[in-house]
Amino acid sequence: MMAPIEMDFYQWLGFLGMACIVLAYFLLQIGKYDIHSIGYQFLNLLGAIALIISLLVHFNLGSFLIEVFWIIITLYGIAKNLKKKLVKGKKHSQ
Repeated sequence: MMAPIEMDFYQWLGFLGMACIVLAYFLLQIGKYDIHSIGYQFLNLLGAIALIISLLVHFNLGSFLIEVFWIIITLYGIAKNLKKKLVKGKKHSQ
């Protein structure tokens, strides 16, 4: 018989981060989000941040690096989409 798994706060935080990223991907696949939606990007960012925090306590270099790149790429996507919306908004106001 297996012993029960005991998880500390940081493991639960990592689990929450994983759930956010998986949920974002699922919602993308079923068409509830598109690649440019702020909800998709926010869930990805929230998930990656939660995983990074958990990895500061339970460190794994490979996982840490992928989350760092996940955050950088997500922030790039958010900035690109915000810039696109600002340019589009300026064109409509003229």
